[in-house]
Amino acid sequence: MKKSVIGALVAGSTLIGSAAYGEETITAVHAFPETLIYTQSFLAFVDKVNEAGEGVIQIDVRGGPEAIGMFQQPDAVRDGIVDMVYTPGSFYGGALPEKDALVASNLTAVETRENGGTALIDQIHQEKMGLKYLGWFDSGVCYNLWTRNAPEFDENGNLKVSGLKLRGNAVYNAFFSNYLGAQVIDLPTGDVYAGLQRGVVDATGWTQIGLIDLKWNEFLNYRIEPCFFSTDLGVIVNLETWNGLSAEAQKILQDVAIQHEKDSVAALRTKRDDDFAKLEEQGMQVVSLEGEAKANYLKAARETTWERMRGLMAEQPGGTDNYDRLIELFYDPAGDQ
Repeated sequence: MKKSVIGALVAGSTLIGSAAYGEETITAVHAFPETLIYTQSFLAFVDKVNEAGEGVIQIDVRGGPEAIGMFQQPDAVRDGIVDMVYTPGSFYGGALPEKDALVASNLTAVETRENGGTALIDQIHQEKMGLKYLGWFDSGVCYNLWTRNAPEFDENGNLKVSGLKLRGNAVYNAFFSNYLGAQVIDLPTGDVYAGLQRGVVDATGWTQIGLIDLKWNEFLNYRIEPCFFSTDLGVIVNLETWNGLSAEAQKILQDVAIQHEKDSVAALRTKRDDDFAKLEEQGMQVVSLEGEAKANYLKAARETTWERMRGLMAEQPGGTDNYDRLIELFYDPAGDQ
């Protein structure tokens, strides 16, 4: 299958041209369909690079999951089939469990860029996967549980999930299974609409934005607060490709990525507020955990994810050497919601 992808879809995707011949071009794919807000954010980054890099560096976007399957994309960029991928770190969490530091983070990319957290994640990507971690995009957006039917709570105010057909995925299964005790049904993003339509699932975790883009709001009627986790969407670049770029091209890519980290935080928070308003106009109801139940819910989301990270790190070269440092750089105890 990989050979056919190379031959039919992304032939010639390695670095095109060189500094000696002028403008350099790298190829890219994105994990989600073009209609999703996160993909639109990435494409805005590409436009910024192509404008700033005219005559020096250009990004040639080859498509999304229709070009290379979303779960195959991390391997594709590592193997040099494509030069750049925009994807959640959770899609390659088995190879790089340290991505859970981003998932459990209560900081934004702006803060982790400043405190050295992003530099550490970049270093780990280079050492473990042969990838340059260019930037953590679209941070500052967290996840909610969204349900078709009114959520139920026990006598202590804790969420009850018995009988709930809860869609899971790699981002939040540790939390859903280990703390909530849910029996999850794994579905990729592209299959959730049909799953909701057919009654295969009646609840899902999802970020604060994008529900309308995906049309899941046709079936989901309740948002459960508080939100938890953070998006872990980033841009990764084949390290050999990165090292082969001119210094000027590298600087343009990195500078634009750092600026987009800042821009995307503000843009997506505005989008979140707009989406929430539209959903509530359409009848979406908000139900909140309170007091100790809320505190335990947030603590469990964070700590089950850290436990998963530690366990997987322990099985890999380097072990848990960076574990404490990652938590220090990506989590602020004073910043809990």
